[in-house]
Amino acid sequence: MNQPPIEQPLLLGMMRLLDYPELATPQGLLAFVERCVERGLNGFDHANIYGLGQCESRFGEALRLRPGLRRQLQLISKADIVPAAQDGSRWRVKHYNTGAAYLTEAVEASLARLGVERLDGFLLHRPDPLLQADEVVRALQALVESGKVGWLGLSNAEPLHWQVLGRELPLRCNQIELSLLAQQSAWDGRLQAMQADGLQVLAWSPLAGGAFGPALQQALAEVGEALQATANQVALAWLRRLPGSPLPILGSLRWARIEEALAGATLQLDAPSWFYLAEAARGIKAP
Repeated sequence: MNQPPIEQPLLLGMMRLLDYPELATPQGLLAFVERCVERGLNGFDHANIYGLGQCESRFGEALRLRPGLRRQLQLISKADIVPAAQDGSRWRVKHYNTGAAYLTEAVEASLARLGVERLDGFLLHRPDPLLQADEVVRALQALVESGKVGWLGLSNAEPLHWQVLGRELPLRCNQIELSLLAQQSAWDGRLQAMQADGLQVLAWSPLAGGAFGPALQQALAEVGEALQATANQVALAWLRRLPGSPLPILGSLRWARIEEALAGATLQLDAPSWFYLAEAARGIKAP
Protein backbone atom coordinates (compact mmCIF):
# COMPACT_ATOMS: atom_id res chain seq x y z
CA MET A 1 0.00 0.00 0.00
CA ASN A 2 3.01 2.31 0.04
CA GLN A 3 2.29 5.23 -2.31
CA PRO A 4 4.07 8.57 -2.68
CA PRO A 5 2.60 11.12 -0.23
CA ILE A 6 0.89 14.34 -1.21
CA GLU A 7 3.59 16.89 -0.53
CA GLN A 8 2.32 20.41 0.15
CA PRO A 9 1.45 22.44 3.25
CA LEU A 10 -2.29 21.80 3.02
CA LEU A 11 -5.15 20.91 0.72
CA LEU A 12 -8.05 23.20 -0.08
CA GLY A 13 -11.53 21.76 0.48
CA MET A 14 -14.16 22.71 -2.08
CA MET A 15 -17.23 21.78 -0.03
CA ARG A 16 -18.24 25.41 0.63
CA LEU A 17 -17.14 26.87 -2.68
CA LEU A 18 -20.66 28.17 -3.38
CA ASP A 19 -20.57 30.27 -0.19
CA TYR A 20 -18.02 32.74 -1.60
CA PRO A 21 -19.51 35.46 -3.85
CA GLU A 22 -16.04 36.55 -4.96
CA LEU A 23 -15.54 33.07 -6.45
CA ALA A 24 -18.93 32.90 -8.16
CA THR A 25 -17.67 33.76 -11.65
CA PRO A 26 -15.32 31.58 -13.69
CA GLN A 27 -12.88 34.49 -13.93
CA GLY A 28 -12.88 35.09 -10.17
CA LEU A 29 -12.38 31.42 -9.37
CA LEU A 30 -9.64 31.05 -11.99
CA ALA A 31 -7.75 33.98 -10.47
CA PHE A 32 -8.08 32.32 -7.05
CA VAL A 33 -6.76 28.97 -8.33
CA GLU A 34 -3.85 30.68 -10.08
CA ARG A 35 -3.02 32.53 -6.87
CA CYS A 36 -3.06 29.26 -4.94
CA VAL A 37 -0.67 27.63 -7.41
CA GLU A 38 1.69 30.61 -7.13
CA ARG A 39 1.76 30.04 -3.36
CA GLY A 40 2.56 26.36 -3.75
CA LEU A 41 -0.99 25.03 -3.24
CA ASN A 42 -2.17 22.81 -6.06
CA GLY A 43 -4.36 20.24 -4.28
CA PHE A 44 -8.13 20.72 -4.43
CA ASP A 45 -10.42 18.33 -2.57
CA HIS A 46 -13.81 17.77 -4.21
CA ALA A 47 -16.69 15.31 -3.85
CA ASN A 48 -19.58 14.59 -6.15
CA ILE A 49 -22.08 15.69 -3.49
CA TYR A 50 -20.51 19.09 -2.75
CA GLY A 51 -23.19 21.53 -3.82
CA LEU A 52 -24.93 18.50 -5.37
CA GLY A 53 -22.32 18.63 -8.12
CA GLN A 54 -22.29 22.40 -8.56
CA CYS A 55 -18.91 22.84 -6.85
CA GLU A 56 -17.20 20.61 -9.41
CA SER A 57 -19.12 22.27 -12.25
CA ARG A 58 -18.08 25.74 -11.17
CA PHE A 59 -14.47 24.66 -10.77
CA GLY A 60 -14.59 23.13 -14.25
CA GLU A 61 -15.94 26.36 -15.74
CA ALA A 62 -12.94 28.19 -14.33
CA LEU A 63 -10.46 25.61 -15.67
CA ARG A 64 -11.94 25.87 -19.15
CA LEU A 65 -10.71 29.47 -19.28
CA ARG A 66 -7.12 28.22 -19.00
CA PRO A 67 -6.92 24.50 -19.86
CA GLY A 68 -3.14 24.41 -19.50
CA LEU A 69 -3.44 25.09 -15.77
CA ARG A 70 -4.75 21.55 -15.29
CA ARG A 71 -1.21 20.16 -15.53
CA GLN A 72 -0.26 22.05 -12.36
CA LEU A 73 -3.18 20.81 -10.24
CA GLN A 74 -3.96 17.76 -8.14
CA LEU A 75 -7.70 17.15 -8.33
CA ILE A 76 -9.19 14.77 -5.78
CA SER A 77 -12.82 13.71 -5.69
CA LYS A 78 -14.93 11.31 -3.65
CA ALA A 79 -18.16 9.37 -4.11
CA ASP A 80 -20.53 6.80 -2.64
CA ILE A 81 -22.85 9.07 -0.59
CA VAL A 82 -26.31 9.44 -2.14
CA PRO A 83 -28.14 12.38 -0.51
CA ALA A 84 -31.87 12.01 0.08
CA ALA A 85 -32.51 14.64 -2.60
CA GLN A 86 -30.80 12.39 -5.17
CA ASP A 87 -32.38 9.11 -4.08
CA GLY A 88 -34.60 7.90 -6.89
CA SER A 89 -36.40 5.34 -4.75
CA ARG A 90 -39.76 5.87 -3.09
CA TRP A 91 -38.00 6.26 0.27
CA ARG A 92 -35.99 9.39 -0.56
CA VAL A 93 -33.38 8.38 2.00
CA LYS A 94 -29.70 9.25 2.31
CA HIS A 95 -27.67 6.12 1.70
CA TYR A 96 -24.34 4.82 0.40
CA ASN A 97 -23.72 3.12 -2.92
CA THR A 98 -20.45 1.32 -3.64
CA GLY A 99 -21.81 -0.69 -6.54
CA ALA A 100 -19.49 -0.91 -9.53
CA ALA A 101 -21.89 0.85 -11.88
CA TYR A 102 -22.49 3.71 -9.46
CA LEU A 103 -18.80 4.32 -8.75
CA THR A 104 -17.94 4.24 -12.46
CA GLU A 105 -20.75 6.65 -13.30
CA ALA A 106 -19.78 8.92 -10.42
CA VAL A 107 -16.20 9.21 -11.64
CA GLU A 108 -17.30 9.86 -15.20
CA ALA A 109 -19.76 12.53 -14.00
CA SER A 110 -17.05 14.24 -11.94
CA LEU A 111 -14.72 14.22 -14.94
CA ALA A 112 -17.43 15.79 -17.10
CA ARG A 113 -18.23 18.49 -14.53
CA LEU A 114 -14.55 19.33 -14.01
CA GLY A 115 -13.85 19.17 -17.73
CA VAL A 116 -10.82 16.92 -17.29
CA GLU A 117 -9.85 13.45 -18.48
CA ARG A 118 -8.42 12.18 -15.21
CA LEU A 119 -8.88 12.54 -11.46
CA ASP A 120 -5.51 12.53 -9.74
CA GLY A 121 -7.11 10.87 -6.71
CA PHE A 122 -10.43 9.16 -6.04
CA LEU A 123 -11.71 8.24 -2.58
CA LEU A 124 -14.63 6.23 -1.28
CA HIS A 125 -16.42 8.91 0.73
CA ARG A 126 -17.92 6.92 3.62
CA PRO A 127 -17.78 3.30 4.76
CA ASP A 128 -20.70 1.44 3.21
CA PRO A 129 -22.13 -1.39 5.37
CA LEU A 130 -23.29 -3.08 2.15
CA LEU A 131 -19.88 -2.84 0.45
CA GLN A 132 -18.92 -5.95 -1.50
CA ALA A 133 -15.12 -5.90 -1.46
CA ASP A 134 -14.57 -7.95 -4.62
CA GLU A 135 -16.93 -5.75 -6.65
CA VAL A 136 -15.37 -2.53 -5.35
CA VAL A 137 -11.85 -3.77 -6.02
CA ARG A 138 -12.71 -4.67 -9.62
CA ALA A 139 -14.43 -1.34 -10.22
CA LEU A 140 -11.60 0.76 -8.80
CA GLN A 141 -8.92 -1.26 -10.54
CA ALA A 142 -10.74 -0.73 -13.84
CA LEU A 143 -10.91 3.03 -13.26
CA VAL A 144 -7.17 3.18 -12.62
CA GLU A 145 -6.35 0.95 -15.59
CA SER A 146 -8.54 3.10 -17.86
CA GLY A 147 -6.56 6.19 -16.91
CA LYS A 148 -9.59 7.94 -15.46
CA VAL A 149 -8.14 7.81 -11.92
CA GLY A 150 -4.51 8.20 -10.90
CA TRP A 151 -4.51 6.87 -7.34
CA LEU A 152 -7.00 5.58 -4.77
CA GLY A 153 -7.84 6.32 -1.18
CA LEU A 154 -10.54 6.16 1.45
CA SER A 155 -12.39 8.67 3.58
CA ASN A 156 -13.64 8.15 7.13
CA ALA A 157 -12.45 4.54 7.05
CA GLU A 158 -11.78 2.41 10.12
CA PRO A 159 -8.88 -0.10 10.30
CA LEU A 160 -10.79 -3.11 9.00
CA HIS A 161 -12.12 -1.08 6.07
CA TRP A 162 -8.69 -0.05 4.83
CA GLN A 163 -7.08 -3.40 5.65
CA VAL A 164 -9.63 -5.41 3.66
CA LEU A 165 -9.49 -3.17 0.59
CA GLY A 166 -5.76 -2.62 0.96
CA ARG A 167 -5.08 -6.30 0.36
CA GLU A 168 -5.98 -5.78 -3.29
CA LEU A 169 -5.72 -2.02 -3.89
CA PRO A 170 -2.76 0.39 -3.58
CA LEU A 171 -4.42 2.84 -1.20
CA ARG A 172 -2.64 6.15 -0.69
CA CYS A 173 -4.61 7.93 2.05
CA ASN A 174 -7.46 8.01 4.51
CA GLN A 175 -9.28 11.29 4.95
CA ILE A 176 -10.65 11.60 8.50
CA GLU A 177 -12.06 14.25 10.79
CA LEU A 178 -9.13 15.29 12.94
CA SER A 179 -8.69 18.35 15.12
CA LEU A 180 -8.36 19.37 18.75
CA LEU A 181 -12.09 18.72 19.04
CA ALA A 182 -11.92 15.39 17.16
CA GLN A 183 -8.78 13.79 18.53
CA GLN A 184 -9.88 10.26 19.41
CA SER A 185 -7.77 8.72 16.64
CA ALA A 186 -4.72 10.26 18.33
CA TRP A 187 -5.41 8.16 21.43
CA ASP A 188 -6.77 4.86 20.15
CA GLY A 189 -3.93 3.86 17.82
CA ARG A 190 -5.62 4.55 14.50
CA LEU A 191 -3.02 7.10 13.43
CA GLN A 192 -0.20 4.67 14.15
CA ALA A 193 -2.11 1.93 12.31
CA MET A 194 -2.49 4.14 9.23
CA GLN A 195 1.17 5.07 9.37
CA ALA A 196 2.15 1.39 9.65
CA ASP A 197 -0.06 0.52 6.67
CA GLY A 198 1.40 3.31 4.53
CA LEU A 199 -1.67 5.54 4.50
CA GLN A 200 -1.25 9.28 4.51
CA VAL A 201 -3.69 11.00 6.87
CA LEU A 202 -5.73 13.84 5.38
CA ALA A 203 -7.46 15.83 8.12
CA TRP A 204 -10.83 17.36 7.33
CA SER A 205 -12.23 20.13 9.54
CA PRO A 206 -8.78 20.69 11.10
CA LEU A 207 -9.99 23.85 12.85
CA ALA A 208 -13.31 22.27 13.92
CA GLY A 209 -15.30 24.86 11.99
CA GLY A 210 -14.21 27.53 14.45
CA ALA A 211 -16.08 25.83 17.31
CA PHE A 212 -13.25 25.94 19.87
CA GLY A 213 -14.63 26.63 23.36
CA PRO A 214 -13.38 29.32 25.77
CA ALA A 215 -10.90 27.10 27.64
CA LEU A 216 -9.31 25.88 24.42
CA GLN A 217 -9.26 29.37 22.91
CA GLN A 218 -7.40 30.60 25.96
CA ALA A 219 -4.89 27.75 25.78
CA LEU A 220 -4.32 28.36 22.06
CA ALA A 221 -3.77 32.05 22.74
CA GLU A 222 -1.26 31.26 25.49
CA VAL A 223 0.73 28.87 23.34
CA GLY A 224 0.49 31.26 20.40
CA GLU A 225 1.86 34.12 22.49
CA ALA A 226 4.78 31.97 23.56
CA LEU A 227 5.55 31.01 19.96
CA GLN A 228 4.60 34.32 18.32
CA ALA A 229 1.88 32.59 16.33
CA THR A 230 -1.87 32.85 15.89
CA ALA A 231 -4.33 30.47 17.52
CA ASN A 232 -5.16 28.87 14.16
CA GLN A 233 -1.50 28.36 13.35
CA VAL A 234 -1.04 26.64 16.71
CA ALA A 235 -4.09 24.42 16.12
CA LEU A 236 -2.67 23.29 12.77
CA ALA A 237 0.77 22.72 14.32
CA TRP A 238 -0.96 20.48 16.89
CA LEU A 239 -2.07 18.28 13.97
CA ARG A 240 1.36 18.18 12.36
CA ARG A 241 2.87 16.93 15.64
CA LEU A 242 0.83 13.72 15.30
CA PRO A 243 2.21 10.46 13.82
CA GLY A 244 2.42 10.69 10.07
CA SER A 245 2.20 14.51 10.08
CA PRO A 246 -1.47 14.68 8.97
CA LEU A 247 -2.13 16.99 6.04
CA PRO A 248 -4.90 19.50 6.85
CA ILE A 249 -7.72 20.16 4.41
CA LEU A 250 -8.58 23.80 4.94
CA GLY A 251 -12.32 24.37 4.62
CA SER A 252 -12.11 28.16 4.42
CA LEU A 253 -11.43 29.73 1.04
CA ARG A 254 -10.90 33.20 2.47
CA TRP A 255 -7.48 34.33 1.31
CA ALA A 256 -6.52 35.78 4.69
CA ARG A 257 -7.16 32.39 6.32
CA ILE A 258 -5.11 30.60 3.66
CA GLU A 259 -2.19 33.00 4.06
CA GLU A 260 -2.39 32.60 7.83
CA ALA A 261 -2.14 28.83 7.49
CA LEU A 262 0.77 29.06 5.07
CA ALA A 263 2.65 31.50 7.29
CA GLY A 264 2.50 29.00 10.15
CA ALA A 265 3.29 25.90 8.09
CA THR A 266 6.69 25.37 9.70
CA LEU A 267 5.56 25.99 13.29
CA GLN A 268 6.47 23.10 15.59
CA LEU A 269 5.07 22.21 19.02
CA ASP A 270 6.99 20.40 21.73
CA ALA A 271 5.31 17.53 23.58
CA PRO A 272 4.27 19.54 26.69
CA SER A 273 2.56 22.17 24.51
CA TRP A 274 0.78 19.43 22.57
CA PHE A 275 -0.54 17.79 25.74
CA TYR A 276 -1.49 21.15 27.27
CA LEU A 277 -3.72 21.88 24.27
CA ALA A 278 -5.10 18.34 24.15
CA GLU A 279 -6.06 18.60 27.82
CA ALA A 280 -7.71 21.99 27.31
CA ALA A 281 -9.77 20.60 24.43
CA ARG A 282 -10.77 17.34 26.13
CA GLY A 283 -11.35 18.81 29.57
CA ILE A 284 -9.55 15.85 31.12
CA LYS A 285 -5.95 15.06 31.86
CA ALA A 286 -3.99 12.46 29.91
CA PRO A 287 -4.43 8.95 31.36
